[in-house]
Amino acid sequence: MKKLYLFDFDGTLTYKDTMFLYLKFYNPSKFKLQFFKHIPLFVLLKLKLADAEKVKKSFISSILKGERKAKIESKSKAFFDTNFPDIFRENALEFIKNIDRNTTECYIVSASLDIWVQPFAEKFNIKLLATRAEYKDDIFTGNFIGKNCNNAEKVNRVIDAIGNKKFDKTIAFGDTSGDKEMLAWANEGKFEFFH
Repeated sequence: MKKLYLFDFDGTLTYKDTMFLYLKFYNPSKFKLQFFKHIPLFVLLKLKLADAEKVKKSFISSILKGERKAKIESKSKAFFDTNFPDIFRENALEFIKNIDRNTTECYIVSASLDIWVQPFAEKFNIKLLATRAEYKDDIFTGNFIGKNCNNAEKVNRVIDAIGNKKFDKTIAFGDTSGDKEMLAWANEGKFEFFH
């Protein structure tokens, strides 16, 4: 029986949202300053009066724009070393460890940036579909390549990635409204399964 597992990352496999954790880890003083500057936008976001993708891009860009790819990658590796396995739900780690890789294809499907999720995906030996950071001449532009990997975009990215492959069963794991479409698209949608 050939299975496809789709895991949301933040909150599903982890206890915390990793964007704030990573950006604070990357540059604590800049994080503090930009966080205060972005509070009005975060408030509008909570009230559903601002576009989530724009606010996210603005905040990430305010800290990482203009940074070299090599520095970002080495910081991401250090972030992984500092936070693994502490930020992970133990039963999620146990579940992943016991997956039969001969019969199952696995993806992390995350709205978080590939920048900091990649080392975790590599550790689990799971393919990553995430929001993609754009680099020009190895410098982060502050922009994303394509859309924020959330909501319907999660399903689009999965369909692109699997191509013509056929699976007997697709099981998706998520914990927020951003995973709704992916959970509905799968044969089985597991909401807050590891909580």
